[in-house]
Amino acid sequence: MNNIFNVAVLGSTGYVGMELVKLLNNHPNVNINFLGSETITNEYLTNIDGSKVYEKLPKLEKNSLFNPNESDYVFLALPHSVSNKYVKNFHGKLKIIDLSADFRLDNIKEYNYFYGNNHCCSDLLNDFIYGLSEINRNEIINSNNIAIPGCYPTSILLPLIPLFKNNLISHENIIIDSKSGYSGAGKNFDLNNIKSNKEYNFYNYNTNSHRHISEIKQELSKYSKNKKVDFSFNPHILPNFRGMMSTLYCNLNNDVKTDDIIETLKNFDELNPFIKFIGSDDRLDFFSVQNTNFCKIKIFKHYNKNKIILVSVIDNLIKGAAGQAVQCLNISENFDETKSLL
Repeated sequence: MNNIFNVAVLGSTGYVGMELVKLLNNHPNVNINFLGSETITNEYLTNIDGSKVYEKLPKLEKNSLFNPNESDYVFLALPHSVSNKYVKNFHGKLKIIDLSADFRLDNIKEYNYFYGNNHCCSDLLNDFIYGLSEINRNEIINSNNIAIPGCYPTSILLPLIPLFKNNLISHENIIIDSKSGYSGAGKNFDLNNIKSNKEYNFYNYNTNSHRHISEIKQELSKYSKNKKVDFSFNPHILPNFRGMMSTLYCNLNNDVKTDDIIETLKNFDELNPFIKFIGSDDRLDFFSVQNTNFCKIKIFKHYNKNKIILVSVIDNLIKGAAGQAVQCLNISENFDETKSLL
């Protein structure tokens, strides 16, 4: 088979890393030749997870032992402020797909405000393409360095950007109410926050101060026609393991009707294999997207004809991270965009 790429995954034992390995191991154009971890070495992933999908893969090694000259691609499923240290060492030696926040933002001051002064190669920020697949497809093609969007921004930007592009909704007073499964908080998340012997918990956190605010505002501003972008963002943690739902409350621009929104989102669906615009009679829930790379979108009419409510649902580990990373690989190499994702 032609076009087989040697691929490495650093941070392969986290929630996102393990999902990524599963998808890449199922990809006909990928040979995984290195699996890195900070915490577990000299062990097989299949012995950790108990799943046979990891059989015949190399043993885990320390992330720092990765040799960039032996791979064509490296996927970095590493924490924020860690990825950039590795990128500095092997930038230009192979293609990089980074799943941290280290190269998503265009402005280092924004990065420092939300993530700390730990970036060692801010001169490379503009060398990465923001990997929102359905929006930046043309920029991703043949790109050497891709920054995968965060899960919350993915669920929010995919329904909003097409409406911004067509000047259908106001860029101000948008209310974003998002809910995520706890896997989005990583393996160090304390399950006692959401589960007890008798009941399940549910809470909001970092309202209007979440790190992803800068990413959401940055990308929406690119399509706001120089108008101010203003929104409220209230994220929540659910007692579900995986899944993410964003509910968006928007004001329509003058003379725009709900049918204009519906037509735009239907067209967006038709042009993109992983966007599904859901009819008014269809139920939209986590089960319909779990373990898939789909973003499903539904619109609800408001009693006030100048407003709409949109709901967007994704799997935070797949479309919000690992699946989108593989989708970007496919786009970059001009493969069928759905390879290993359907």
